[in-house]
Amino acid sequence: MELSKGQLKERVIGIDASNLRRGGGVTHLVEIITALSSVENTSLRVVIWGCKETLDKIAEYTWLIKRTPNELSKGFIIRAIWQRFKLPREAISEGCDLIFAPGGSFSCSFRPIVTMSRNMLPFEWCEARRYGFSLVTLRLILLRWLQLKSFRSANGVIFLTKYAETKVLSVAKDLSGITSIIPHGLSSRFCQKPKKQLDIVQYSDENPFNIVYVSIIDQYKHQWNVVEAVAQLRKEGYPVILHFVGPSYPAAQKKLTYALNKFDKNNDWVRCHGEVPYEELHHIYKASHLGIFASSCENMPNILLETMAAGLPIACSNRGPMPEIMGSSGEYFDPEIPVEIYNVLQHLINNPVLRLKNANNSFCRGQQYSWSDCSAKTFAFLERIIVDYKK
Repeated sequence: MELSKGQLKERVIGIDASNLRRGGGVTHLVEIITALSSVENTSLRVVIWGCKETLDKIAEYTWLIKRTPNELSKGFIIRAIWQRFKLPREAISEGCDLIFAPGGSFSCSFRPIVTMSRNMLPFEWCEARRYGFSLVTLRLILLRWLQLKSFRSANGVIFLTKYAETKVLSVAKDLSGITSIIPHGLSSRFCQKPKKQLDIVQYSDENPFNIVYVSIIDQYKHQWNVVEAVAQLRKEGYPVILHFVGPSYPAAQKKLTYALNKFDKNNDWVRCHGEVPYEELHHIYKASHLGIFASSCENMPNILLETMAAGLPIACSNRGPMPEIMGSSGEYFDPEIPVEIYNVLQHLINNPVLRLKNANNSFCRGQQYSWSDCSAKTFAFLERIIVDYKK
């Protein structure tokens, strides 16, 4: 899908990035703006409000204006007051035709306004309950209320997957605005054609078979169950090494540490790399032989797209949108049952033909996700909202 000059002619799009600080939200913002830079349209102007750390990640363009109010370097309450009272005035002053709030919630009175659903935890209580009675749980309850209020009052809501749309609408019921499903994209630097798949007998402790799990260590990511599953493979003599890549949530790290002390107390076959800069992640995939993703709660995991694009066969959770994204190109398991994880891993490891078939299929399937397409569809949807609002 391409944007023509007519579609974006003489528009001023405001983007409220005040609650985007890290992770997928920042990546999405950077990528859709970068992709927009390739569209020949000198009459489009984009104004972004955000903290300096976020806006510094976005390149400079003649049509792009960055605003960093002092309030956005403060705490949540100060930022919320700015968004509620000052943002509408600033948007009017900039001549904005619309505000896009990709963070998922807003209190701004400016209209028309479009937001996004990007966090499923507030809408899946069985997952939120994993945090027990904690500040995290209270935060998720607050987010649920804020996002439902925002979705119901927005002129448009963007969902990343059909799964997310169905799940949120089952809670929110009817929305007053228009909805659209626009998946995230994928950076081309992750794309690597599948490797030749070798029989497991060609691997050894000196030349191990590397399994990689890229994700934050968190309550719904189930890394400890993956450790238990791989421990059984090691017990049976498989020369596999398990790599965890990502930061950690303290309570979940405790569960992982317990599993490591139980199954790999000598640190023989689990490698915890911690957080790796996003710009270097493709090197991690390149050095791996199989990807695993054991999350039970997702909206649209970019990590899964990256693993697909990296040409790896994938053992994947059967929860959430994962089957929607991977289709028949993955082998699925219940992430809460270690023996199921073990069975799927063993099946893939023992079958190089299946590994190659799945890797080829998921690689091809991953090519349908691009940031240029995501950007084009996003700004076309914003244009549609502007036109409908002005009727």
